[in-house]
Amino acid sequence: MIKKLLLVAIAIGALSACAPPPPPPPPVPKVDTAADEAKLKADLSRWFDDYKAGNAEALAAQYADDGVLMPPNVPASTGRAAIAAFLAKDTANTKAAGLTLKNTAVTGVGVTGDLAWMSGTFAVVDAKGASVDVGKYLSVHRRTSGGWLYIRDTWNSDNPPPPPAPVKKGK
Repeated sequence: MIKKLLLVAIAIGALSACAPPPPPPPPVPKVDTAADEAKLKADLSRWFDDYKAGNAEALAAQYADDGVLMPPNVPASTGRAAIAAFLAKDTANTKAAGLTLKNTAVTGVGVTGDLAWMSGTFAVVDAKGASVDVGKYLSVHRRTSGGWLYIRDTWNSDNPPPPPAPVKKGK
């Protein structure tokens, strides 16, 4: 009996070893994302225009209700109201300093379903057009019925941080 079971197991193993391999999975269809990428770039251009104009409400409208803005050297701003408040102050400070924020390049865009990301570089220039700062940004977007909204947005400078203020010695 054991010999018969052993022979059956060997036969099954030999037959399964001769079976053809399963077919490869079907190729993933290539999705044309050119229109979405163009829309994201147009929205970015509008973002920089609204920033230059100091239009914090229009800027905040480009963020999801639960969006998070993560600027350097300050806590994150979560939600449209907090984002609008931060951007109102930031655009006013930039304008008062005689500076302008400019997009210098989009270095990457990707779209997968209802999510997208974009990266690029920026410059801060003075009234004479001289660059006083350069850096990079990364944003994540969610598709909505009205287009694409920022769900995460962050940037930072390529310049080293300023040195710490000197310590005042007590008398």
